[in-house]
Amino acid sequence: MRAIKLDGFGGPEVMEWVEAPDPEAGPGEVLVDIAAAGVNRADVMQRKGHYPPPPGASEIPGLECSGVIAAVGEGVRGWSVGDRVCALLSGGGYAEQAVVPAGQLLPIPDGLDLGAAAGLPEVAATVWSNLVMTARLHAGQLLLIHGGGSGIGTHAIQVAKRLGARVAVTAGSAGKLEQCRELGADILINYREDDFVAVIRAEQGSGGPGADIILDNMGAAYLARNVEALATYGQLVVIGLQGGVKAELNLAVLLGKRAAVRATNLRGRPANGPGSKAEIIAEVSKHVWPLVAQGAVVPVIHAELPISEVGEAHQLLDSPDTVGKVVLQIGDY
Repeated sequence: MRAIKLDGFGGPEVMEWVEAPDPEAGPGEVLVDIAAAGVNRADVMQRKGHYPPPPGASEIPGLECSGVIAAVGEGVRGWSVGDRVCALLSGGGYAEQAVVPAGQLLPIPDGLDLGAAAGLPEVAATVWSNLVMTARLHAGQLLLIHGGGSGIGTHAIQVAKRLGARVAVTAGSAGKLEQCRELGADILINYREDDFVAVIRAEQGSGGPGADIILDNMGAAYLARNVEALATYGQLVVIGLQGGVKAELNLAVLLGKRAAVRATNLRGRPANGPGSKAEIIAEVSKHVWPLVAQGAVVPVIHAELPISEVGEAHQLLDSPDTVGKVVLQIGDY
C-alpha cells in the first residue's frame, strides 16, 4: 500500500506519500480499504514532533478514516467484508489501508457519503466523551465552546442544542460566528473584540452567572480566565493545548465556586475496558448516530482534498476562513 511517512519533523514538506508495508488484521481487528481520512490538530502536532503516537500505534498520521472492510480478523462479530464503515484510530489514517480494533468501528449513517463520514469519528467521540460522559451536560445548562468554528466546535454546538443546553461560542471572525449561529449557537463572542469572561459572567448558568461547562482547546493561555467565567459548580474541560501547557491557577477562585478543572485526551485511551475507545464508540453509536441519521446533527466539512495536497490540508486548519473539518480523499467514493 501507500501511506504518508514523516521524513523528520517540521513543516508540511516532511510528509511524503510512499510505499509502506501492507497491514494485516489480527484477532479482534478488521482491515479497512480507506476512502477518506479526517485531518485533525493532533496530526499537525505529530508532524511537528510534539505529539508522538501511543506505544504500539501506527507511526502513520491520521486519527479517523472511512472506507470498506477488506478483511475480518479472528473473533470479530457483527462486521463483514464489504461493510461501509468509519473508524476512530490511534494512527494510520493517512494510508490506503488501516487495521482497526472492531470496537472502534461505526457504520456509515444513511444518506452520508464516505467523504463526509471520515470527518465524524474523532469529533463525535471527543464531544460525547467530554461533554456527556465526563461533564454530564444536560438541558438548561450553559455551555461555552472555545473555537466554535472548528470541527469539534461545529459538532459540539449541534449535540449540545439537541440535549437542550444553551450554547455560547468564541471565534475570531464575524463569518465564523454567523455559521455557528446557523448551527444553533445562542451567544456569539468575537475573541478579538470582546472579553469572553465579561460576556459569560453576564449570563446565567444553572449555578449562577457564568458557564456551567467550558470546553476549552487553548489550555494554559485561557486557564485563569476560564475559571473566572465558570458558574458555581462549573466544570472546565480542557481538551487542547494550543495556548501552552503551563499556567498559574488561583485555587481560591476555584474553591469559592466549588468548581472543577478536568483535562482529557482520546488518542491515548486503551482500546477496551472502562474509559476506553470502545466504550466511547458504543455510546456514540447509541446516542449520536441516530441524530446523524435523522439529519439533526450534520458533519460540517470545509474542504475535501486529494492526499497529494495533504500539506495544504494541514495549512487549512490554521486558516481564519476554515469552518468545520478538512478531509483527505484517498480512495474512490
